[in-house]
Amino acid sequence: MSAPVALAARDRLPVRRRPLPLLAVAAARVLARAKPARVRKVLEAVRRGARPATADEALAARKDVVSVSLRCAGQACLQRSIAAALLCRARGTWPTWCTGVRTSPFEAHAWIEVAGRPVGEPHPAGHYRTLLAVAPLPEERT
Repeated sequence: MSAPVALAARDRLPVRRRPLPLLAVAAARVLARAKPARVRKVLEAVRRGARPATADEALAARKDVVSVSLRCAGQACLQRSIAAALLCRARGTWPTWCTGVRTSPFEAHAWIEVAGRPVGEPHPAGHYRTLLAVAPLPEERT
């Protein structure tokens, strides 16, 4: 028997604030089933025109996603990270979306980060070796 899955702490969102996080979760569920190259291409296209997210903005998006989805509050790190990134984008910002692994013991993980620091994650920066990352585009100078 496996150990019970620990859920992330979930805040209760007011009904009027739920539609956008729910849409992000639904889109992320579809995208999480795609091949990694496809996920990367879609996220690279979606990030265009967004300014880099602050740690507070990224954390708010992650909390909102977790609050509306039991799946994202549990072990669905890929869907949670994609949904949080998409929700940030819907709000005009973009965090760095990452996937990576650690080797001892082997474990894959997906997360969002700002300034090289994972947002809302229990592990420190560098705990996982990043394999794919979709960072904000550099701001264009006018």
